[in-house]
Amino acid sequence: MSDAGLRGRFGRLWRRMGAQDDGGRIADELLRAYGESHRQYHGLEHLRDCLVQLDAAPASEADRDLAEMALWFHDAAYVPGGTGNEARSADWAAGAMRQAGVPEDRWQEVARLIRLTDHAAPATDPVAALVCDVDLSILGRGPVEFAEYERRIREEYRNVSEPVYRMGRSAVLSSLLARDPLYRSPYFRSRYESTARRNLIQALDRLTPGSLPE
Repeated sequence: MSDAGLRGRFGRLWRRMGAQDDGGRIADELLRAYGESHRQYHGLEHLRDCLVQLDAAPASEADRDLAEMALWFHDAAYVPGGTGNEARSADWAAGAMRQAGVPEDRWQEVARLIRLTDHAAPATDPVAALVCDVDLSILGRGPVEFAEYERRIREEYRNVSEPVYRMGRSAVLSSLLARDPLYRSPYFRSRYESTARRNLIQALDRLTPGSLPE
């Protein structure tokens, strides 16, 4: 989807959420944010992929709109390795939606969903599961796509030494692998669970100290 297509899609969603403007300014701000040069993975390609994954998943119209708005903003504020990325993104979404006249229950729910994309704990309700499973769907892709994802994540942390990166990355991937199930919605579980577990196990094997490059 082109940038113009993304702007149009966002504008239609913005109005469905109850905003009193066309959303053009916010759409441009989001596209600029996702286009930042330090985003090797968490950029426009990731946003587009999330929308494709969302479109393919079953959901009610109301849940889908809330999930989509959360996905538009979920990486709006992103600093690799920074704490509070999700909280800042949630605050950005809440402030923009509130200013545009979106009803309070909607912007509060969108902000809640964005905060959950820190993946500190499994989602416990269907719309949260939808958002988090979309965001984590990359873990269940084929080997070439998963390897490219891993390469791009490493590039985002290019200023981190190899041993420190491996330690931190292993902790993240181990925490995800420990979840049973990893995907909380039936659609994503059936589509990606087994492949994601295999990818995570293989990625962790590559991150072990014995596999450090010479």
